[in-house]
Amino acid sequence: MADDPTLRFYADNAAVYAEHVTVPTGKRLDAFLALVPAGGKILELGCGNGRDAAHMLSLGFDVDPTDGTPELAAEAEKRLGRPVRILRFEQLDAIAAYDGIWACASLLHAPASDLVSILGRIHRALRPGGVFTASFKGGTGEGRDELGRYYNYPTSERLRADYAAAGWTDLTLEANMGSGYDAKPTEWLWVTARRAA
Repeated sequence: MADDPTLRFYADNAAVYAEHVTVPTGKRLDAFLALVPAGGKILELGCGNGRDAAHMLSLGFDVDPTDGTPELAAEAEKRLGRPVRILRFEQLDAIAAYDGIWACASLLHAPASDLVSILGRIHRALRPGGVFTASFKGGTGEGRDELGRYYNYPTSERLRADYAAAGWTDLTLEANMGSGYDAKPTEWLWVTARRAA
């Protein structure tokens, strides 16, 4: 289940957050899109301010932008000029519906105890051969940041184990240093996985 204090933070700060470039995704997003068929259907989990969805749409992809916070979804709708669905990770019930799923800096808020189940839902939602990219803040276990937001803070080993438990067999994991909304030095863990064809 979603974490109420985290949802409240994004609800209360939606307008300010929407103006902030949280994680530079240009190269990562383009690498993901290179693995999706031209014009393919993409689900974005946690679209935030809509910046990534706007880029995908500009390239001709069929994007289904979603967010778990109605206030952030409204901000994304202003940018995109189209509806943004309210969807929490545990509500995803699509089956073989997408060519790609993009979850930048969103699944890091999923409860650690729910992550395997959510990764399984994402696996089912992809078409055979579909690709899924997500980013997490690395760490040594769940906790909250100074803004009160919950994070699952996985290690690389924990992430690999969770993906495997959810049925993923083809994945790559890369780490890089960066930052986020809180401007703190952050180890980002990027996972790209593919559903077997």
